[in-house]
Amino acid sequence: MAKPAKFIARGITAEGRAKTYKRKGLWAIKKKNGGKFPTHAKKVAPAPAAGRAPRFYPADDVPKPLAHKAVHKPTQLRASITPGTVLILLAGRFKGKRVIFLSQLPSGLLLVTGPFKLNGVPARRVNAAYVIATSTKVALPKLDLTSFTDKYFQGEEEKRSKKGETEFFTAADAKRKELSQKYIENQKTLDAAILPSLSADLKGYLSTRFTLKDGDRPHLMRF
Repeated sequence: MAKPAKFIARGITAEGRAKTYKRKGLWAIKKKNGGKFPTHAKKVAPAPAAGRAPRFYPADDVPKPLAHKAVHKPTQLRASITPGTVLILLAGRFKGKRVIFLSQLPSGLLLVTGPFKLNGVPARRVNAAYVIATSTKVALPKLDLTSFTDKYFQGEEEKRSKKGETEFFTAADAKRKELSQKYIENQKTLDAAILPSLSADLKGYLSTRFTLKDGDRPHLMRF
């Protein structure tokens, strides 16, 4: 057993290399192994388990592409929403308006209309999460909705340039973009096909906006 070393200061012994060599008995170990110190094979660290985070982070930031495995499933339509069902819009420009559901587009959005002549709501797309389906239904005639697609409602992307101080303050005076004649004609054709099938009571119902008053309990209402 090696004798304990005498330290002058922390980490500094009073002995030199020769005396330390003799005190630890390293000469005996070297003699036992043919004049050489024994060597041991380095242990190979086991590979980290799959899905387990490494113990240490790399010192440099290495860009790593993200795995995009998004599966776009078609939005499932609620059983209470069928063609002709009157819906109440809960958000957006026409919040509180009552509209008629026409069909579901491939994007999952709902195609609805006021009609425009009754309450000012044109044919537009809405998210099913922001509507309330009522028990009122309209017997719709056979409608041609082939022109109302997702691409039909997507406006042309305008190239935006950096605005200076003058353009910023004059932006409010810019002219409003006019609707295309095709859009207006499609809306008139749709209104002309739906309006004859509506009774006077339904027209009055669709023309009024849904509102809540003091004391109303929405969770107890039946729409």
